Amino acid sequence: MEKNIITKLTKTFEDYIHIEDRIEFWFARDLQTLLGYSKWENFVKIIEKAKISCKKAGQEVNNHFPDVKKTINMPKGATRNIDDYILTRYACYLIAQNGDSRKDEIAFAQSYFAIQTRKQELIEERIALKERVDAREKLVKSETELSKLIYEHGVDNKGFARIRSKGDHALFGGHNTKQMKIKLNIPQNKPVADFLPTVTIAAKNFATEITNFNVKKEDLQGESKITNEHIKNNKRIRTVLLEDDIIPEELPPEDDIKKLERRIKKDENTLAKVSKTLLK
Repeated sequence: MEKNIITKLTKTFEDYIHIEDRIEFWFARDLQTLLGYSKWENFVKIIEKAKISCKKAGQEVNNHFPDVKKTINMPKGATRNIDDYILTRYACYLIAQNGDSRKDEIAFAQSYFAIQTRKQELIEERIALKERVDAREKLVKSETELSKLIYEHGVDNKGFARIRSKGDHALFGGHNTKQMKIKLNIPQNKPVADFLPTVTIAAKNFATEITNFNVKKEDLQGESKITNEHIKNNKRIRTVLLEDDIIPEELPPEDDIKKLERRIKKDENTLAKVSKTLLK
């Protein structure tokens, strides 16, 4: 396919994007023209095939292919209602995959929507990852502060490890740090927090922040008093989670934050190369 045709199609497809509440969508009547189908009846057959593919993929069809009515103007001031669909990017991708790939427009759309769909997935992954990374960084800071505080209050590094583990024991319903690593199949040389969901990381951080505050406020001295304080705070946070039916030790582990960051970066580089190839 010639580069000028691809460039024109890219611009045309993007010109027809509608955005509401930060959600992108296309109207099927517009997509029909963009994909080179002259008759609505023929295009509807492709939409029906795409719906079947959507259902087989375990997706809710109505979330991606909601039907709507459009009013069009007729001669002499009359109007008429016609059928149409609102299509998500995923729906457009499925329509392209079920279209006639001999058509230049379909061949282009298959690549275009595959890339755009993956880009959106990456954006959503990065948002979720950023929330986890931010929560993890806050936990690192609060635990670093706790380590310094307890050293100043008569506790060594081994004592800090014991305090943190007993805090986990309280938060995770009787499972200490080592036991949680075994339960979640986390390597013993990796931090458990790198594999926890955002809500659990935030819970650990909040409990640690309270401990830090009270150690300073009440000038707690020695491992025993600081341990009791940390256990108390983790138990309180656990109670709050349980009230919302969140059981920390039963939540499945997430991908290793470090590995996830590297994978998303690799995917972004691959997509950038594919996008450039598409426009060559």
